[in-house]
Amino acid sequence: MSMHTDAPLHGPAANGGRASGKGAISIERSRQGLADRTLRARAVEAVIWGMPVVNFDLMRQAMIRAGGADNQIVYWSQPLSWKNQTLTPNPDTIYFMPFYNTAAAGPMVLEIPPAEGGSITGSIDDCWQGALEDVGPAGVDQGKGGKYLILPPGYVGETPPGYIALASSNYQGFVILRSNLKSENEADVARAVAYGKQVKLYPLAAAADPPPTVLIDAFDTLFDATIPYDLRFFQALDRMIQTEPWLDRDRAMIDTLKSIGIEKGKPFSADARMQKILGAAALEARGWLTENYEGVFANPLNKGARWAMPASQPLVEALTTQYANRDSYPVDARGLAYSYAYFSAKHLGAGQYYLMTINDAEGAPMHGDSFYRLHVPPNPPVKLYWSATAYDRATHALIRETARSSRASQSADLRPNDDGSVDVCFGPKAPLGWESNWVPTRVDGDFEVLFRFYGPTPALLDGTWVLPDILKMS
Repeated sequence: MSMHTDAPLHGPAANGGRASGKGAISIERSRQGLADRTLRARAVEAVIWGMPVVNFDLMRQAMIRAGGADNQIVYWSQPLSWKNQTLTPNPDTIYFMPFYNTAAAGPMVLEIPPAEGGSITGSIDDCWQGALEDVGPAGVDQGKGGKYLILPPGYVGETPPGYIALASSNYQGFVILRSNLKSENEADVARAVAYGKQVKLYPLAAAADPPPTVLIDAFDTLFDATIPYDLRFFQALDRMIQTEPWLDRDRAMIDTLKSIGIEKGKPFSADARMQKILGAAALEARGWLTENYEGVFANPLNKGARWAMPASQPLVEALTTQYANRDSYPVDARGLAYSYAYFSAKHLGAGQYYLMTINDAEGAPMHGDSFYRLHVPPNPPVKLYWSATAYDRATHALIRETARSSRASQSADLRPNDDGSVDVCFGPKAPLGWESNWVPTRVDGDFEVLFRFYGPTPALLDGTWVLPDILKMS
């Protein structure tokens, strides 16, 4: 079979296989577009994958802005106001948050006092928010108090007797401690603060003569750790990549992050093109998270209800076992969870349990310009207390510029019904007669409600006590 060799050539072959003129420009634009789309897709994955460690870094940066440093404790001398802009915090307790870093200090000792004159519900987490252990009456010390020893990655030294040793694959992490309130009157708040101040944090190297623990009161500080869906997210992610070791489970992300400018040992510097790509990716990731958020509530605790535990079972298993199941790595569920919350407990349900709803009884989003009623039946399944807290649906933080964020069984002015049940109202202003049981909302946004059970009892999970859905009031 012969071919005509005298026919005119067109396209790339006419230029030795190279395009020219408009064709070359078109191909180059196509290549650039493909490269940009690839980088954007990788950046979206980086947001979802890196969410828990960025969430941690944002809290650490807020701690530093409040005047704190590594291996110190930031605390709140009163129940939280809206100025605490962490994700779904508890405004009905006294918070103490040690931030530890073993990179330079070596093993760190966390001393928890015995539950005498107070009690703590708390957990020790690494910077990826995987649980190392729980503390207090629901933790290893079982209320007797104890010295928890947080070990740096690869530690091979001797562990002295009398310590509860916790090996970590990371240098940094934090401890979430709630000094429980008997009530919210002034004397009980003062007692809870004084009890929490007995917690100590110091290096093992100084255990023979521990230095005083530094405590920073952040109550009047704007402690903002909400997720920024822009270049700041990647800057936070880079900070953590530079300071923490790569974990074996995450080595597949090394090249992915390198392609978007995040590489261990090198400064993160994004030119105008990359900044545009990263900004678009952050917004796309936020869209994905928002779209998938409703799926968290697809499996309610009670059939046909709206209340659900706001984390999937595979994720809870992974976080409490440090991803021991090598056939499971729920990165998507993890990224979603830490876009609206922080911390994980080692034994969820022992010290606390959570139910959350984003919709009313009819399945409609709850908007701050309307009024809603939550009926809490008598004999709630708790040994300590229950609380119902409203959060901004857009940020998952406490609703800004509100006088209070919740009502709880220990609220001093809470008005129960004759049968021991309680009705809580959510809305932009208190309806007549609801002043003591009212949680304020803002008219310019949707809200969500988290119901906490501290010291949960079996009636919560065996179905003998059921929390009704929230009703929209006419």
